[in-house]
Amino acid sequence: MIRVAVVDDEALIRTGFTHILGAAEGIDVVAAVSGGQAVQTVRELGPDVVLLDIRMPDVDGLTVLAELRRLNPAPVVAMLTTFDTDEYVASALRSGAAGFLLKDTDPRQLPYLIRTLAEGGTVLSSDVTRKVVDGYLNQSPDDAADHAVTRLTERERAVLVLLAEGLANPAIGTRLHLSVGTVKEHVGAILAKLRVTNRVQAALVAERSGLLKPPRDGEDG
Repeated sequence: MIRVAVVDDEALIRTGFTHILGAAEGIDVVAAVSGGQAVQTVRELGPDVVLLDIRMPDVDGLTVLAELRRLNPAPVVAMLTTFDTDEYVASALRSGAAGFLLKDTDPRQLPYLIRTLAEGGTVLSSDVTRKVVDGYLNQSPDDAADHAVTRLTERERAVLVLLAEGLANPAIGTRLHLSVGTVKEHVGAILAKLRVTNRVQAALVAERSGLLKPPRDGEDG
């Protein structure tokens, strides 16, 4: 059973997400609260996944995210927003958010997205993904992170490519004929070598370094 907490300043959003996810098999919404109650609620109930509004009137969503990431164990956190152009996207991902969802995401997709997050996958709404990637690619290069890709083992590179494609650990394991435990170990090593804090950042490093691009004509594959 995947335990989920919904944090949003709007009661209608909390009710809607609770209704949709509560009806899905294997998902239990253990709390639906406003931002001011978030940290204490998560500390007491220990949900696996938190859906967190990025903009709330009573408390800044990024501040809540930082506090949640300091908990032990820390839950997986995906940010919620109404806007696909939210300027806080990059900050949230750098702070350890595992995903970014629009509040009008197709309700039929929500249970799948929650399961993906719980399994260690990365979730970005399609309207957000290109903006995030383009924004990252346009930043000044982080030579240390990009160079670190060259220090990954062949197996770690294979895991990183599938991670960057959005696959969760079980799917990566199936594709590479590895156990989920072994995949987790490889992901941990990848994050450490790239000096990033989450899978989204690792995926963006992989894209900027050219790891996801097919070889040009005349190049060895």
